[in-house]
Amino acid sequence: MRLLDTERESLNSVVEILTRASETDQRVVSAVQNVIADVRARGDEALLELGRKFDCPDLKDLRVSDSEIEEACTSISDELRTAIRTAKANILAFHERQKPNSWIQVTDDYIYGQLVKPIEIVGIYAPAGLAPYPSTVLMTAVPALIAGVSRIIMCTPAQKDGRANPVMVFAAAECGVTEIYKIGGAQAIAAMAYGTQTVPRVHKIVGPGGAYVNEAKRQVFGAVGIDQLAGPSEILILADQSAYPAYVAADLLSQAEHGEDARCVLVTDSCALAHKVLEEIEKQTNSAARQDLIRKSLDSYGYVVVCRNVDECLTVANAFAPEHLELMVRDPWEVLRGIRNAGSIMLGPMTPVPLCDFAAGPNHTLPTGGTARFSSPLGVEDFLTKSGFLSYTREGLTKIAPTVLELASAEGFEAHANTVRIRLSRE
Repeated sequence: MRLLDTERESLNSVVEILTRASETDQRVVSAVQNVIADVRARGDEALLELGRKFDCPDLKDLRVSDSEIEEACTSISDELRTAIRTAKANILAFHERQKPNSWIQVTDDYIYGQLVKPIEIVGIYAPAGLAPYPSTVLMTAVPALIAGVSRIIMCTPAQKDGRANPVMVFAAAECGVTEIYKIGGAQAIAAMAYGTQTVPRVHKIVGPGGAYVNEAKRQVFGAVGIDQLAGPSEILILADQSAYPAYVAADLLSQAEHGEDARCVLVTDSCALAHKVLEEIEKQTNSAARQDLIRKSLDSYGYVVVCRNVDECLTVANAFAPEHLELMVRDPWEVLRGIRNAGSIMLGPMTPVPLCDFAAGPNHTLPTGGTARFSSPLGVEDFLTKSGFLSYTREGLTKIAPTVLELASAEGFEAHANTVRIRLSRE
C-alpha cells in the first residue's frame, strides 16, 4: 500500500491521487457492442452460442425449469437455507421503511397530487463467478418485491454442468422469482434490454457485474433503465488512535479480495496507527486464502493517508465518496456529522462491511467511483415511478392564468398561451 502524508504532500494532491478516474478500455466497449448487436440480430441462437463459449459447452436451454428450481431448493444445506432466510428477513425489515406513498391535495380551485406506481417488469443480473452470490439476489429482489413489481426475472450464468447455481436459484425462489435464465455477461444485459424469443424485454435492469456487464448496462441505457454503473469495490476506513490495528487491516483485506482492481484506503490522523496497520496487513495477507489477489489490489490501489487532523480526514473521505465507509474512531456518531458522501456507513469497531454485504439489512448495491456524491444505494424507490396529476376548476384557471400567460410569453410559446386564452374566452 502506498503511504501518503499531508505533512509532505498537499491535501489537494492527496485528493487528486485518490480520485483519479480510470480510463475506459476500448476493447471492452467494442466487444460489448458486438455482443449486443449479435443478441439483437439472432436472439436465442446468439445467447446459446455465447453461453456454450463462456459458461457451459453443452448448454441446451436458457430457462431454468420448474423441476430444476424444485431440485435446487432441496439440495442446499439446512444451515445455508436458514442463513438466506434470516438475511432476507433483515433486508425486508430495512427496506419496508423506504416505500413512499401516493398523495393528494384538494382545494377549492384545484386538485393535485402524486401517484407512486411499481415498474411493471424488472430484470435482475446476478453474477456467479468465483462463487455464488445469494446476497446479491436478496438485495435486488427484496426491494422490488416491496415496491410491488409484478414480474421479476433473473439472469445468472450457467455452471459447467448446464444448470444454474442451486444457491442462486433457491435465493431467487425465496423471493418469489421463478423466471430464471441461464445467461451471463453482456449477453444477459442485451437479452433483458431488447428481448429475445425466450427472454422478455424488461423496463429496468439492476444488479452488479464485471467490466463487460457494466459496459453493457451503459450501452443499453435509454432503451431500458438501469440502477447504476458499478465500478470496482471500495472501502475507506477513517480511523484514529483508538482503532484496533488488526480490525482495520482485516477490513481492508476483506474488500481487497473482491478483485485486483478493488480500492482500499485507510485515512487516519495517527501516524502510529498507520504503521501498525501496515504491519498487520502484511501478517494477515500471508495467511489469506486469496493472498495473490489481495496483494495485486493493495499494490495497485491501496493507500494509507496520514492527515494532520480529523477535519483533513473528513475532507479526504468526502472527496473519495466511498462505496463503503467505516468510522473506527472514538466517537463515530460525532464524526458522522461531517460525512456528506458515502454509499454505506459502518460505525464503531464491531461493524465490519460484511454485515452490510450479507445480512444486516441495508442494501449492498452501492454507488462506486465517487458517484456517492450524487447517488444512493439501491432501494425501493428504484423500482417505482412517480406521476404528478392535476385538475383545475374554471375559477382556479382564471386565478393562475396571468402567471401562465406571462411565462409563456417570456419563453416565446404563444400556442401554449393560447390554450389558456381559448378556455377563458368561452362563455
